[in-house]
Amino acid sequence: MRTKTFAAAALLAVASLTLSACGGNGDGGDPVAVVSEEAGSQQAATVLDKPFEKPDLVLTDTSGKKYDLREETAGRPTLIYFGYTHCPDVCPLTMNNIAVAKKQLPQDQQDELRIVFVTTDPERDTAAALGKWLKGIDSQVVGLTGDFDTIQAGARTLGISIDPPRKDDQGKVVSDHGTQVIAFSPKTDGGYVLYGEDATVDDYTKDLPKIIKGENP
Repeated sequence: MRTKTFAAAALLAVASLTLSACGGNGDGGDPVAVVSEEAGSQQAATVLDKPFEKPDLVLTDTSGKKYDLREETAGRPTLIYFGYTHCPDVCPLTMNNIAVAKKQLPQDQQDELRIVFVTTDPERDTAAALGKWLKGIDSQVVGLTGDFDTIQAGARTLGISIDPPRKDDQGKVVSDHGTQVIAFSPKTDGGYVLYGEDATVDDYTKDLPKIIKGENP
């Protein structure tokens, strides 16, 4: 089912209600922030009427250095995704889809784009663990880890809910989190485009050149 989310206010209103149990036993439900569906729509991107403000996050990158998200990505097209390296399904698929699409861009646009992966499982996703995982996807992706409460609060400002990692019925540690990708404009630094977990390589390939310019996909 292709699901769509339209209003930022609605995102925030439902953010604490539904989560995707990434890496769970398959009954985790729909992604957080699913509010409504547009009949017949095949558009992967949802352009928000009211863009999100970029989270005020200061975390640690894969080299162990402090990374100020606002400062480091100011004026650059930026994609942000919250997930974790032990996820066997949605997280690696989403990141690989973006990475494959990015590699089809001209080199100067690849260098301009910032892709940021923020862990929802910082206890296991150390800087070293994140770096090793992301190296197999795209070495240019910025991986961030740090204090869970800080990460959770930053995600919440984007309407993305994150629960502390827990053990499922089989004793496996899983992380319940929203699965949206938020694109930020280089013109305004506002998060103005949202993608759900059903966005494909083709969707990102088509949209990234416009996002890099700050245009609507």
